[in-house]
Amino acid sequence: VKFLLSLHKGPIFSLKWSPTGARLLSGSYDKTTIVWDASTGSKVRQFEVHEAPALDVDWRGEDVFASCGTDKTVAVCRVPAADAMSDGAPPVAAVRYVGHSDEVNAVSFDPSGTLLASCSDDCTAKVWGFDADLPASKDTLSVSTPKWTFAAHSKEVYTIRWSPTGPGSANPSKPLLLATASFDNDVRLWAASDGTCVHRLSRHTDPVYSVSFSPSAGRIASGSLAGKLYVWDVDTGKVSASYTGKGDIFEVGFDATERRVAACFSSSIVSIVDVGDQP
Repeated sequence: VKFLLSLHKGPIFSLKWSPTGARLLSGSYDKTTIVWDASTGSKVRQFEVHEAPALDVDWRGEDVFASCGTDKTVAVCRVPAADAMSDGAPPVAAVRYVGHSDEVNAVSFDPSGTLLASCSDDCTAKVWGFDADLPASKDTLSVSTPKWTFAAHSKEVYTIRWSPTGPGSANPSKPLLLATASFDNDVRLWAASDGTCVHRLSRHTDPVYSVSFSPSAGRIASGSLAGKLYVWDVDTGKVSASYTGKGDIFEVGFDATERRVAACFSSSIVSIVDVGDQP
């Protein structure tokens, strides 16, 4: 063990490396997020910008990040330069997105960093426009109008994933999609360009906890709390492979070849499934 980072005072729900790996970001039940220096294990800055537990975090570059929590909001913060941290003033959110009516479960920037997605127990996902030129004022800018609100799910939306497509991605010529996974047993794919639902992926019979796009964005995997894994063709919305394991699936992911999907289960098992080539 190189470092033990122990400044949080409650369970830590989320953890993300910055793009270069120079910093680590954590979000906790103690309502705070902490930016850590990965080379020294020291705290760079602690942010208390939520009124309730912080559930998820995501980076945009090396010094801007988003967080969300059970206070029903999404906050975007900038890590100040070292000389600006010595004034003793507590850090504040540069932008706060309000509009969800229940706790916000996840937050994610798209590959271009110009869109920010969030999903909530209010059964919706929202896509917010993001301006990289954050306000210089020490006051927080409040934004209440999203670019899109996706309200087709009938139960809590637990997970969102952007496709690795569009500007800023490895597949810039392919259209950008947002996947939403819900406790209504459905996965939906939404077009970021016009907010339409491209596909409703509805084979699961239990809540869907995890989704993951393949690196080329040709397929998407989904895992449910009943141990069912499906792999779907993104263009057609049809199932191309499936697997049933023992226990609930908490996470799924493709390997670089796109021929294998790993899934982790509540039964203490990790399964690696050969899903073959895309049809």
